[in-house]
Amino acid sequence: MIRVLVCDDHTVFAESLAELLTAARMRITAVTGHPDRALAVLRREAVDICLLDVMFGRESVLPRLAEFRRVAPGARVVLLTGRVDAELLATAREEQVRGVADKRQPAREITALLHRVHTGGTVFPAEPTPVPVPRAADHDRAQQARRMAEFLTPRERQTLRALVGGHDTRKLARTLGVAPATARCHIQQVLTKMGAHSRLEAATTAVRFGLVSPETGDWLLPRC
Repeated sequence: MIRVLVCDDHTVFAESLAELLTAARMRITAVTGHPDRALAVLRREAVDICLLDVMFGRESVLPRLAEFRRVAPGARVVLLTGRVDAELLATAREEQVRGVADKRQPAREITALLHRVHTGGTVFPAEPTPVPVPRAADHDRAQQARRMAEFLTPRERQTLRALVGGHDTRKLARTLGVAPATARCHIQQVLTKMGAHSRLEAATTAVRFGLVSPETGDWLLPRC
């Protein structure tokens, strides 16, 4: 069983990915939101793959990759990013990263990437790809998600962005400047309009279909 450490400061995305990898029969060693905590896990536990976000707030993890190699030379590092560019790929190769996964890829592709890395392969995009070409079913779902998103009010869009950022009800309430009960009402409105059964589903739908950037939390669709 592949032992995977997930390190990403977008809590909802990280936990969702961990659930998907668990369903794919991988063992999640830990889910952390900061490189320091990931390094602490690596110092005490054996990990096969460290799935590491590139950006944590305004700080890039790239200058710290050598530290990850020193702490856990046996762990293969795979970078997670919402934006693949030539500079990132060049740095990743120089730092002996074993793979780069685009957060907009389908989960099955990320799972396949991790299996290839675990068996000794390296997996990099052939070239920077701003948006992966969707399958027909994914295209239909993306169109539906975007149509539903058009009915969100500005406050509901802000709520959805906060869910992608991993905010709980209290943090969302502070961000919006409202009572927790009001924040819960906004969340329920978002779930209803998005046709989602949970906050996790709403957040992953927003990221998967290009409504909200997982890196910056920005709203990506044209504003009506």
